[in-house]
Amino acid sequence: MLEGERIGRVRGARDHPYTAGVICEKVARYAERIHHPERLLHPLQRKGAKGGGDWRRISWDAALDETAEALLKAEARHGPEAVWPYYYAGTMGLVQRDGIQRLRHAKRYSRQHSTVCVSLSWAGWLAGVGAVRGVDSREMAKSDLIVIWGTNPVHTQINVMTLVAQAKKRGARLAVVDVYETATMRQADIPVMIRPGTDGALACAIMHSLFRDGAADWDYLARYTDRPRAFEAHLADKTPEWASAITGLPTAEIEAFAMAIGETKRAFFRIGYGFTRSRNGASNMHAVSSIPAVTGAWAHEGGGALHSGSGLFGLNKSLIEGHDVLDQSVRQLDQSRIGPILCGGECDLRGGPPVTALLIQNTNPVSIAPEQTLVKRGFAREDLFTCVHEQFMTETAEMADLVLPATMFMEHDDIYTAAAHPSLMFGPKVVDAPGECRSNHWVLRELARRLGASHRGFEMSEREIIDWTLKESGRGDLAQIECDRWIDFTAPFEEAHFLNGFAQADGKFRFKVDWPSVKFPNPGTLEMASEMPLLPDHWAVTEEADAAHPFRLVTAPARTFLNSSFTETPGSQKREGRPEAMMHPHDAAALGISDGDLVTLGNARGEVILHAKLFNGVRRGVVIAEGIWPNRAHRGGAGINTLVGADASAPFGGAAFHDSHVCIKVAAPRTA
Repeated sequence: MLEGERIGRVRGARDHPYTAGVICEKVARYAERIHHPERLLHPLQRKGAKGGGDWRRISWDAALDETAEALLKAEARHGPEAVWPYYYAGTMGLVQRDGIQRLRHAKRYSRQHSTVCVSLSWAGWLAGVGAVRGVDSREMAKSDLIVIWGTNPVHTQINVMTLVAQAKKRGARLAVVDVYETATMRQADIPVMIRPGTDGALACAIMHSLFRDGAADWDYLARYTDRPRAFEAHLADKTPEWASAITGLPTAEIEAFAMAIGETKRAFFRIGYGFTRSRNGASNMHAVSSIPAVTGAWAHEGGGALHSGSGLFGLNKSLIEGHDVLDQSVRQLDQSRIGPILCGGECDLRGGPPVTALLIQNTNPVSIAPEQTLVKRGFAREDLFTCVHEQFMTETAEMADLVLPATMFMEHDDIYTAAAHPSLMFGPKVVDAPGECRSNHWVLRELARRLGASHRGFEMSEREIIDWTLKESGRGDLAQIECDRWIDFTAPFEEAHFLNGFAQADGKFRFKVDWPSVKFPNPGTLEMASEMPLLPDHWAVTEEADAAHPFRLVTAPARTFLNSSFTETPGSQKREGRPEAMMHPHDAAALGISDGDLVTLGNARGEVILHAKLFNGVRRGVVIAEGIWPNRAHRGGAGINTLVGADASAPFGGAAFHDSHVCIKVAAPRTA
């Protein structure tokens, strides 16, 4: 704190058992964001055309009255399902982020199927394990082999690398599986670079080798898995040679990787999200998560796997989200398909009315949603009312009729769960918000009063809701967490390693999956589940390269952006530089492209212009674009998600952000 009104550098808690004071560089520089001169400070009303940038300042009362009037008008004309509260994770606190669900349910507005982030990875993990939890991250320090698969923690989870360093001091090896040479892969003892969407093939070849070479733990398999003999037979032809043709890895590298896994009982698989953002992503996750079940690594300290620990917390969120007024018959719209939905796709609207009013918190779909051409067309509709509650004038806010200024996490009270560690954390308000910024909870309460939405949560403060939630969850109360700063949800060793059985009806890890019966929360609709492999396999449903589109595009995370957050901060902009397409020098030479040239990436969904970056650490035929740069950062105004399909991936939906084919050509004019 500086003078009680501003923050300085943000640091982690040195006494926290997982982070130990280490924090990512973007959050360490959070002062750049919270005190940014371009923060929204006052309610604004659009004056001219949508997206024209012409605004006038109005009062909070006028803004809320107009918003409520527009929502009531939409409801009167088409019914409450014409209103779609749309949100995600730009704010991570449970009260501030998820309270919009209470308004949704109380008014019976259209529900949201949240498919941008976890739907593919969680479906694949749940298929085998049965619960969204796993081995405590801290056990990585005790592992003899850490396998980081499909994630780049140097960019996205820096605390993982602290544990990797501790393990390496003991002589542990690090293996990294990814589709290009990431900052994490550069630290690997065993780098494994595969073609996009081929993780299932690699996993099957590894398990084939484990069974073939006597490295499968048959005692463990017999006790803890469902069909080990049938699975072994299924893998008989999934040889390293077979996988080599699919993944692009030399057979010898697959054999060596399998040997390293097979000879190491304390092998810890840290499995990410990135590789699952593919049309076969859920199937690939199931295949990868099956490997430690074959070796029996789960039975050993420092062994097993973790994808996410989100299932540890089990909080009673009924007050936060208004579960008591939830009507399951209200239609559910797919978050990732906001473009087709706003453009009136009949199937997407689920037989209901058009969406004519949006209330948006914590997300920026006019930058991050797939098929940006449709998204922009939908937001430009004159009959669509849009209110955006935001911290900056994002590209979504620019398309709104009303923009309301929002608080940041240090300007309100909330509680936070985690995916990588077992602490429920209290985040107190530490500074007053600038200007007229208001919290999500405050805005929802004020709107509820004007809309006639009745629920006791609207009569309570954030702190009262936190206190109730903790008490009803059997986790103390607000006074305790405020004093202790976090509550430990660490699972006992036997539970974390599923030594009392996996979270399936029979306690067995599932090699054979009935995909429609996977216990996925709020699943929406089934997508192609009947076509998915019943046993781990390579499922060839990705958008493959063809003669017209000879490259596979992966839109990987940048180090100092968080989706579209932090793109406005000077430190992040300086480090990231400009939007670039990483491509192999031989591919560039064949197209007459030099380093730094402006190039156009294109497919049937549109075109995007960015600078070429020649890079030996990417496979031929693959192009990598790091970071979700604002559309306006690209010449022509089209951002990278213009090229990404919004089609729903199996089994429960989910956007395949890393699964697009593109052509590449030199753009004119060329620049240095």
